[in-house]
Amino acid sequence: MTTEYSGSGDPKRSMELLWGVPDRPRRGPKPKLTVDRIVRAAIGIADAEGLAGLSMRRVADELGVTAMSLYTYVPGKAELVDVMLDTVHARPAEADDGHDGHGGVADGDGDWRGRLERLARESYERYRRHPWLLQVATSVPVLGPNLLAKYDRELSAVDGLGLTEVEMDLLVSLVTDYVHGAVRGAVETAQMQRRTGMSTEQWWQSYEPLLAQVFDPERYPVAARVGAAAGEEYQAPYDPTRSFEFGLQRMLDGIEAFVRNRAGR
Repeated sequence: MTTEYSGSGDPKRSMELLWGVPDRPRRGPKPKLTVDRIVRAAIGIADAEGLAGLSMRRVADELGVTAMSLYTYVPGKAELVDVMLDTVHARPAEADDGHDGHGGVADGDGDWRGRLERLARESYERYRRHPWLLQVATSVPVLGPNLLAKYDRELSAVDGLGLTEVEMDLLVSLVTDYVHGAVRGAVETAQMQRRTGMSTEQWWQSYEPLLAQVFDPERYPVAARVGAAAGEEYQAPYDPTRSFEFGLQRMLDGIEAFVRNRAGR
């Protein structure tokens, strides 16, 4: 799987693109392209083909221009990925997580658990829509307005609970890391189905007779018992959505116990 690294290009140029620092006025005809149009085309390609299918030439072909003309707007693929990353983190206008629109929690809404849960689901669905996000390493991200707004919303969800600032940051990291790991199974399952043309149920039906020839339930008694029950329940070897839902609630249970413990210190 191709891995791109956020911030691996020219951070100064990425920041200028992300925050809309205008270029010097140019003489001549009005530009045919915009950075936003280029980024939208690149996102469409990455959604369909992954980052392995993304190149400046591929984006140029999609837009019906020459590859060289793109460099007038975006220095290269690394900076393009930085802007793509920030763009897909823009919040849908209809989204509502109980905030007052100014970074704080709306009056009367003390449901921090509900807010964290909504943010986790929002992140999960973002990965499902844009699976190439799993291919972008963000240990040193170039922060744009949408990524910063996302971080602020996440912190606001646990603000006012008596936690230290570092504890708030660690809780946010816990949730985002959980979603990042949990969604991988869902993404890989969807990609497998597209590539093979088989559902997980169809794959399991073709594989199960082969496994029965070599599997000895007496040697693996617990695996035999649990595997049979899980297979009957899921009609597949794995249910990524159910796994995500179960893990999300158990993680929130743990956070709730931590918050309660900190409140009683």
